[in-house]
Amino acid sequence: MTPAGEGARTAEFEDLRPLLFSIAYRILGSVSEAEDAVQETWLRYRGSATSPASPKAFLSAVVTRISIDVLRSARVRREEYVGPWVPEPLLTDPYQDPERSAELADSVSMAALLLLERLSPLERAVFVLREVFGFGFPDVAAAVGRSPAACRQLAVRARRHMDAGRPRFEADRRERQELAARFFHAFREGDVDGLRELLAADVHMVGDAGGKAPQVASRFDGADTVAGVLTAVFPMFVRIGAVVEQHEVNGQPGAIFRTGDGRVLNTMALDIADGRIQTIRTVNNPDKLGHLGLVADNWEVLAEANGGRLPQP
Repeated sequence: MTPAGEGARTAEFEDLRPLLFSIAYRILGSVSEAEDAVQETWLRYRGSATSPASPKAFLSAVVTRISIDVLRSARVRREEYVGPWVPEPLLTDPYQDPERSAELADSVSMAALLLLERLSPLERAVFVLREVFGFGFPDVAAAVGRSPAACRQLAVRARRHMDAGRPRFEADRRERQELAARFFHAFREGDVDGLRELLAADVHMVGDAGGKAPQVASRFDGADTVAGVLTAVFPMFVRIGAVVEQHEVNGQPGAIFRTGDGRVLNTMALDIADGRIQTIRTVNNPDKLGHLGLVADNWEVLAEANGGRLPQP
């Protein structure tokens, strides 16, 4: 390939990189694995001797096949995962399409990604390509190596599963942000009553530490319990000078918790519906936070907060 041809191919790939990452992330639920899949796609594209008629269709098919293979091996690891598995937090989806903004926003939420985990790898890939990104069935079929008719059946099954458990979110973005702001204000103030009134009666709080960071428990249920836990842990954040940065996490209100010198402690994402917080998901597994900046050692931080009295795990 001539330098001019390679330069054109590089430009084509870079234009499509946001789309390729977004496809891979929704199939895999992992920022790092999605980035690796996109990089492998580039290596294959750069090494290909042919020039596809549609780089978008070709590259989307390649990244989908790579992601399916990665997902199949990842599922074995997730069966052995310590505690609840939560997707790697994504702060900003790099791909934007005004005509599919609703599908893109809904599909990247933590709740939707966890729902996608119930699908087979093929169903998940077909659903992502067809329902989220609007690919035609001929392109979907080429990507997953099945006939268009088979892909239609896979899409129907996947859609049925997704519709049955589809998460509900507060429709008004401004109202969600306002409620989240009140929640984090009450958290900073240690206001248990203020927290309780913002939580649904059957709220769930789920934590993903992967056995690699301290946590009180992997799940709490009920407004009284969750409000009490949040109020109890805040003094520790005060002692270490932690900062709560409000930020959208997977398209929903949330925050990044950092030490005073900027190291990442964990993330928190809020599912809000009917004017109340329905689910709180935290991630403090350090393996899932590296793309957000330098990650703190939570064991050392907790020991510091407790005057050095915490033994190493």
